[in-house]
Amino acid sequence: MIAHLIARDAMRGLRAAGLPVAFFLIAATLFPFAVGPDARLLAKAGGGMLWLAALLAALLPIERLVAPDADAGILDQYAARGISDEAIALAKIVAHWLSFGPPLMIAALPGAALLGLDAPTLGRLEAGLAIGTPALAALGVTVAALTAGLRGAGALAGLMLLPLAVPLLIFGAGALAADGGQAFKLLGATALLLTAGAPFAAGAALTALRD
Repeated sequence: MIAHLIARDAMRGLRAAGLPVAFFLIAATLFPFAVGPDARLLAKAGGGMLWLAALLAALLPIERLVAPDADAGILDQYAARGISDEAIALAKIVAHWLSFGPPLMIAALPGAALLGLDAPTLGRLEAGLAIGTPALAALGVTVAALTAGLRGAGALAGLMLLPLAVPLLIFGAGALAADGGQAFKLLGATALLLTAGAPFAAGAALTALRD
């Protein structure tokens, strides 16, 4: 049942993955127009901008992560079958990451080319995204569960998620430097903490949503 939930949500997310990927690439395309053609400046600031674009892209599908299932009574059906809310939350986190994490990592290749990032920086960017995007997915599902059913849930979710994701952005951007080993460790620790705690926080929110 959990595997079915992951597959269903991941396929639903992949069908709509074009929008986050397009947003990511548009941000990479427009950034040089905003800061000018200075190649050194683009290479220095571009990686951090791609991290910010990844965060905003993860926000786009947040309203459909939990609310549609809650409105349709699907969460109640899972609970009636004995599936814990924490397991449902974990399945949704995995599915959300599968639907946007790998596509964004692929989209980072042309994005890095547009910004003139060299191969070592691109490698560190991809490694950082591999570490950090599961935490972004975990935050997305948790915030979606907390705001499901509320008026203006999308805007409220953005206001809640952005401050929580600031450490990921700071350490992710810091890891792009040649001497960013310490930032990589902090990024990994932060991502692990957020990813491990999210199923319990989101599960509690799902329980409250059904009550």
